[in-house]
Amino acid sequence: MPEGKIIKALSGFYYVLSGERTVQCRGRGVFRKNKITPLVGDNVVYQADNDSEGYILEVKERKNELIRPPIANVDQAILVFSAIEPDFSTALLDRFLVLVEFNHIQPVICISKMDLVNEEERMKIEDYAASYRDAGYDVLLTSSENGIGIDELLPFLERGISVFAGQSGVGKSSLLNALRPELELKTDIISSHLGRGKHTTRHVELIEIGQGFVADTPGFSSLEFTDIEAEELNFCFPDIREKSEACKFRACLHISEPKCAVKAAVDNGEIPQYRYEHYKDFLQEIKDRKPRY
Repeated sequence: MPEGKIIKALSGFYYVLSGERTVQCRGRGVFRKNKITPLVGDNVVYQADNDSEGYILEVKERKNELIRPPIANVDQAILVFSAIEPDFSTALLDRFLVLVEFNHIQPVICISKMDLVNEEERMKIEDYAASYRDAGYDVLLTSSENGIGIDELLPFLERGISVFAGQSGVGKSSLLNALRPELELKTDIISSHLGRGKHTTRHVELIEIGQGFVADTPGFSSLEFTDIEAEELNFCFPDIREKSEACKFRACLHISEPKCAVKAAVDNGEIPQYRYEHYKDFLQEIKDRKPRY
């Protein structure tokens, strides 16, 4: 049986890309019975006599899935945060980074609207960019208006499935249009379904860019740490995770434990103070979370 990837789901139909061919399929009734919903990004086995009358027979095992946008097998998240308008927020960025790391998705930090900053603001943003690079993240400084950083961003998109995520108004769609002007009509269609600047997705569609796929999406349905346990948070901060290997206690939460390598790294400037403060805030948020029954 042929196999392919779902690149669009709309009105009960699934559009499966298989080689150069796109086949319109329906899901088999057994999926509904087994509470399986095929998602954009799924690798599937299908059966079809023509391009408009196919059936999905099997959904291959997923490496991850997101609820909103409803998409599976995401390889990386392009986290778009504007330098200004709205102002750059390390607290919100770290929240996104934790959620991305927890879902085993590779993050790429993209700071947009660099054409709008003055010299003082630029230096501040570049300092933040340097600290995030030191923590192990890829960081790009971009502008869709004058093309800054666009050539650097393009190679990241030509591998696997990428989602664009970030606050409303940071310029996610503008970056896509700057990346591939010839796809402007296609991205405009997707954006109109999303509601430009609104977090209201009607359907998700993947755009082919080179060997990769991109979904221009509103990001995560929730920025709360509903599924992350206190002892797991450590692993969602790569810089803290690396230093924690030298902590005296294996279950160290890096708050009040003796001989904590993470606190020592904060004291000597190896981990930025603001990152550690965000870690402590998130940890307390998780501890204060009401238990689920």
